[in-house]
Amino acid sequence: MSASSDGEAVASRPPRPRRRRTTTESLLSIVLLLEAVLLFFVTLVLFGLKTLPPAIAFGGGAAGVVVILITMSLMRWPVGLVVGWLIQAGLIALGLLNPVMYVVGAGFAAFWIWCFVRGRQIDRKRREYEAAHPETIEPATPPGTAPEGDTP
Repeated sequence: MSASSDGEAVASRPPRPRRRRTTTESLLSIVLLLEAVLLFFVTLVLFGLKTLPPAIAFGGGAAGVVVILITMSLMRWPVGLVVGWLIQAGLIALGLLNPVMYVVGAGFAAFWIWCFVRGRQIDRKRREYEAAHPETIEPATPPGTAPEGDTP
């Protein structure tokens, strides 16, 4: 029990255990983060080459980076994957403004596909292993709490 600001006793709940991210989720989030950095530099290139007016180049670049960062937090749900695939298409489509982006965008799309496929394989193997060896799965004890009987 802990005391609230008005002096009443409040029952404190143990913190929720942190959700374990899948390997696919982690790998695709890394790719998206790298693409956000890429988009920042692409914005500078489009501005520097005077391909777009400054407001459009920086506004579009900033909006794209924000969309990518939001998508990173959505990767646990199917909508995150859909938006991620659309981002891949968008990066390739930037080749309309700068032809080098066809190659760079395709390279990142290939990296995305590899991480998607390999992440799914690793996640499937992990589930199979955990189903065959349930004793290896750690119990969900919140950090900072000792299991019963292990008091210091």
